[in-house]
Amino acid sequence: MVSHSANKHSNLPATAAGTFTMAEDLTVTRMGYGAMQLAGPHVFGPPADRDAAVAVLREAVALGITHIDTADFYGPHVTNQIIKEALHPYPDSLHIVTKVGALRDAEGNWPQALAPEQLRQAVFDNLDHLGLDALDVVNLRVGGLDRPTPGSIAEPFTVLAQLQQEGLIKHLGLSTVTAEQIAEAQSIAPIVCVQNFYNIANRADDELIDSLAAQSIAYVPYFPLGGFSPLQSDKLRSVATRLNATPMAVALAWLLQRSPNILLIPGTSSVAHLRDNVTGAMLTLSKDELTELNSVAS
Repeated sequence: MVSHSANKHSNLPATAAGTFTMAEDLTVTRMGYGAMQLAGPHVFGPPADRDAAVAVLREAVALGITHIDTADFYGPHVTNQIIKEALHPYPDSLHIVTKVGALRDAEGNWPQALAPEQLRQAVFDNLDHLGLDALDVVNLRVGGLDRPTPGSIAEPFTVLAQLQQEGLIKHLGLSTVTAEQIAEAQSIAPIVCVQNFYNIANRADDELIDSLAAQSIAYVPYFPLGGFSPLQSDKLRSVATRLNATPMAVALAWLLQRSPNILLIPGTSSVAHLRDNVTGAMLTLSKDELTELNSVAS
């Protein structure tokens, strides 16, 4: 459910796009923040400037963001430790969403880690490094880097459902999954969000987004700005120039207007870029601009 109602923080830039209620105890700003880039180069090791990383997180909260996305395999462990240093004890309004199902090896690869003992350990590591007794949302990540891998996800999802029953996880989500895998998970336990690869130029999930919207389930696109190869589009640049905005802010505004259940978690390690991204929450695209931008994917 989306809300644009005024609240005590309604003058904060990140609240301009409203909020989305994923569950009774879980309402977040639609403009969130993804913490992946707070680790070192290639999401490996510590950042060059830890103080700058702490400053970005504190600025995100100061801008009104109440949704931070992370994973303990970023770094590994680095990002969650920085979140704890910057923001703990956490404000009641702040919700941290994490994911499990992968590891980092010594070469910096991202091997899957979906065995029951690996998933349990990942949840305990997240609790420990974030300084929490229970995690707001844990997403089970099961696909590849940018697309799902077909097949049953019942076994790993059941492990997370058991951890939810034990009170260590409040809500469950999925990442890099197909519609069939979502349905399979829902036969085991409710989900509140799906994180898949999607942006203005990569729109394979259009149908899925609409189906989740009808169920009031959040859709959280990762790589909303293209990921490791940033979006390049003359149409995007043209609209941005006319609006006196950055192409990235326009791409984020397009996502917010694409569907009311879309939540954004753009990442950055720079306070200036964070502020640029948040301006996307304050942009309203006209019907003509949306039509022009919709043609980017074709």
